Amino acid sequence: MAGTDHAPPPFFKRGPAPLALLTFYIAISLALFVVDLRLRSLDLLRQSIALVTDPVQRAAQTPGSLVDHAGGYLRGLHDLLDENARLKQAQLQLAPNLLRLEHLEGENERLRKLLAVTEREKANGAVARIMYTARDPFSRRIIIDKGQQSGIVAGQPAIDEAGVVGQVTRVFPFSAEVTLITDKDQTVPVQVVRSGQRSVVFGLGSGQLELRYIPANADIKEGDLLVTSGLDGVYLPGFPVARVVSIERENSYAFARIRCVPVAAVENFGEVLVLSPRQPQPPAPPESPGRTGNTGAPSKAAAK
Repeated sequence: MAGTDHAPPPFFKRGPAPLALLTFYIAISLALFVVDLRLRSLDLLRQSIALVTDPVQRAAQTPGSLVDHAGGYLRGLHDLLDENARLKQAQLQLAPNLLRLEHLEGENERLRKLLAVTEREKANGAVARIMYTARDPFSRRIIIDKGQQSGIVAGQPAIDEAGVVGQVTRVFPFSAEVTLITDKDQTVPVQVVRSGQRSVVFGLGSGQLELRYIPANADIKEGDLLVTSGLDGVYLPGFPVARVVSIERENSYAFARIRCVPVAAVENFGEVLVLSPRQPQPPAPPESPGRTGNTGAPSKAAAK
């Protein structure tokens, strides 16, 4: 048979010995190492391989970089949210103090103005804090925290840094009641600064005042400033009281109807200055006997 003429293939193919191959490869590696070290002949090959493999390396590093960036972003977002929460909490904790500081700054400014008023007008007084308003809705009264223990007496005027606020009408041991000039039962003798016209301003109970007993043809204009005349013996002269806002003149009435608004912050703020009572004016000197008779008599007596 034809198939029986061929010899079977060998069971193992023998090649170079493994030790010989290892020695050959080591020798080639050492030769390449020495040649590259001495002649730098493989730099171009190395650069070419790096140029080809660089995009592959970058693509392989992309998932790890994305994971790192995502982790950093999430950590930063978490830290930012925590910091924002802490800042909001700190802001809420400091808000009352900041609001209180603003209030105290305004209060100190008003107190400085009150002291400036006393120095300018040569007046003495005590600063009092407004505790609350009277419960009667038809009156304009306030309660202050100074009373008999602080030397407050009925009749003392109360002012602020802008002008007259009212007058003490009732005194208690540790508090006092001040009737505002806008109360319907309160009157203040005033004088027009521009013309010197004297009159009396009455409260209307609605936050405004009315200047009465002014003739219809009197020299008074809108915007005129009214100050205390000092004729009542209660208010020192020269304190601002109100400003004229409207004038109504009718031929059928002898007096003009003049509306005014208070200059002082009558229903605002929280402090007033209660002025000390005015010193009583010395009595007028008695007239000399020579002045009661004929004016010529003293001259004749003096001539003798």
